[in-house]
Amino acid sequence: MALRALVFDVDGTLAETEELHRQSFNETFAEHGLNWVWDHSLYTELLGTTGGRERIVSYAQMVGQNVDADLLHARKTEIYNLKIKQGLISLRPGVVELIEHATNEGLMLAIGTTTSKANVVSLLHETLGPRSLGLFSSIRTGEDVRAKKPDPEVYRLVLSDLGLEGCECLCIEDSRNGLMAARAAGMRTVITASLFTSHEDFSGADLILRNLATPWSSAEFNPYTSMMNQPLEVSRLLRRAGRSGGRRTDA
Repeated sequence: MALRALVFDVDGTLAETEELHRQSFNETFAEHGLNWVWDHSLYTELLGTTGGRERIVSYAQMVGQNVDADLLHARKTEIYNLKIKQGLISLRPGVVELIEHATNEGLMLAIGTTTSKANVVSLLHETLGPRSLGLFSSIRTGEDVRAKKPDPEVYRLVLSDLGLEGCECLCIEDSRNGLMAARAAGMRTVITASLFTSHEDFSGADLILRNLATPWSSAEFNPYTSMMNQPLEVSRLLRRAGRSGGRRTDA
């Protein structure tokens, strides 16, 4: 079936946002008198739980403390969005080019993420401009679902919005949980491993890339995948975006 839409995850996929999230969590904890410090190693482990509020709840249970997870998460979101609006983040290599090429070829664009709507809006506004929300035919976030990734609910909502079957879409993800959600929704999935997920097992992914500006196979990821095994329209789209992204990255 012909490719009709690209569906993007956000954190780690559109941009390397997780470090900014980690810093925002730690600032929130300090503000509220908690002696919690999530270093890189611990945060990598905690990312196995999707959703910031859920991560707070999980950690509180782990250390045996009672906290107001809703309050902490709301403040963390405020701090994170202030950082985004300070221009502290940019889109990952090749993302802009893939969006441009997909739009030029008449493909629909969508977002399916477990982060909050406010985080998505801030990121798109600061990186793609104030009109960027209009590029996406569907934006579904953590507020829209009862179960977060690896549950496929968010992606099924996106497919319903688009009026498409999973086999008509290509999903761009960065994590094992996201991969499982996308595959359960029936979508072909490309992984662009991020700073916090490159160690994960991506078995089941159709293609694993370092980023969208380097659209060729790499033996550093598990398992090895090949661009040669992708449908022609998928490999053509990724290679065109990659060539453009590579030139822009090198400039």
